[in-house]
Amino acid sequence: MLYVVTGPPAAGKSSWIAARAKPTDIVIDLDRIALALAGPGAPSWQHDETLLKVAHRARFAAIDEAVKHRDTADVYLIHTMPSAKALARYRRLDAKIVTVDPGREIVMQRVRDMRHDGMVAVATRWYNRHARQASPTVTRQRSRAW
Repeated sequence: MLYVVTGPPAAGKSSWIAARAKPTDIVIDLDRIALALAGPGAPSWQHDETLLKVAHRARFAAIDEAVKHRDTADVYLIHTMPSAKALARYRRLDAKIVTVDPGREIVMQRVRDMRHDGMVAVATRWYNRHARQASPTVTRQRSRAW
């Protein structure tokens, strides 16, 4: 099964996956990929533009390969704000779309406490976009991991 886990920054997407995924499952997380590709001592949450380009390419390759193995392992893909094109692709792959959202107030507090200032804009954009496109195919999950 392919699970596409969406939600604003600091919503608990990684925690949602950690509570469900088995060691043999595949987890594709852009933040983890970027951190793995970064030099020693790089910050966990703030990546430069070049590193993010490389990490995005690695994520695309990982997705392409991982979906070939859904019969032997579940695939969990974190995608904060998938485009309409990406969502269409995920639906063609019979993905289960899961939205982790503990609520705007909680997310904004977590972002202020744990992430860099630019993430406030990303979280705001996520909420503005999500308010405009409520999709009946999305499963809303409240994060309990925090």
